[in-house]
This record gives sequence, C-alpha cells and structure tokens, in this order.
Amino acid sequence: MPVPYLVLINLAAFLLMGIDKSRARRELWRIPEKVLFGSALLGGSIGAIAGMFFFRHKTRHLSFRLGLPVILLLQIVLYIWLQI
Repeated sequence: MPVPYLVLINLAAFLLMGIDKSRARRELWRIPEKVLFGSALLGGSIGAIAGMFFFRHKTRHLSFRLGLPVILLLQIVLYIWLQI
C-alpha cells in the first residue's frame, strides 16, 4: 500500500477511537464497533491500537484487546508473503 494511504488510514483509525471515547463520556451516539474494526482492517490497525491505549478506550473489551493485534499480525504476514 502507498505510504500516504497508510498514514491517512492510521490517523483516521486513531481519531475514530478518540471521537468514540469522547461520545461515550457524553452519552452521545457512538461509532459502531464494525466501523472501528473496519478502519483497522483497511490498514489502520496500528492507529487503532495506538488510539485504544492513548484514549484508554475499548481496553476492557477482549474482542479489541485480541482482535486488533491479530489484524495487525495478519497484515504483517500478508505484507511479507506478498513481497516474496
């Protein structure tokens, strides 16, 4: 993937975590979890993980604590496999 795309998708995933945390605190409409996971699947897994810990958001959810690192690991493996 092109570097500018990866920078933008990771920034978006990071910001989505922050926005959802802010909305959760104010009891407003939330960003669906499938959107948060979707941003990670589209290449923003590093940004999503960083946002999860920076904003302390979704850290108690096992699906996020395990799911986001698994997505990142699969993306790394896929990248290495495509380079061969």
